[in-house]
Amino acid sequence: MAQIHALLVISPEPLTTDDIIAELDISRGNVSMSLKSLMDWGIVEKAYMPGERKEYFQAEKDVWKMSVQVAEERRRRELIPVVKMLSDFEKLQLDEKNAKHKEFKKTTGELHNYAKIANTFLSKFSQSESGWFVKNVLKLFK
Repeated sequence: MAQIHALLVISPEPLTTDDIIAELDISRGNVSMSLKSLMDWGIVEKAYMPGERKEYFQAEKDVWKMSVQVAEERRRRELIPVVKMLSDFEKLQLDEKNAKHKEFKKTTGELHNYAKIANTFLSKFSQSESGWFVKNVLKLFK
């Protein structure tokens, strides 16, 4: 999938499935599944060429927009469900005298706090402008 994405990013023109197969020497099924996933992630889209019946595909070329889209999809698909699950764990009524239960609550609580911070960070990243975000993050390293 990464090879297909990279090819579409560097390609000056939209490509067909056949173009991708020929360039990367991979199976039609792999190309088809990967293109579907890349479109689901919102970083590749179909491009319509006038007078052509074949489907063409193109990648988002703006690196900032691509980064924001990937970050938002990761947050939506992976981080938000983890935050919810850890929140549910905090609500569990466990025996605080049991060492394993106590350690479980402590560890999941710490993970929940970290996941909420990561969620907030990615949310701010996704909503920010490239220049503002980079400038402010770079200040942290000075």
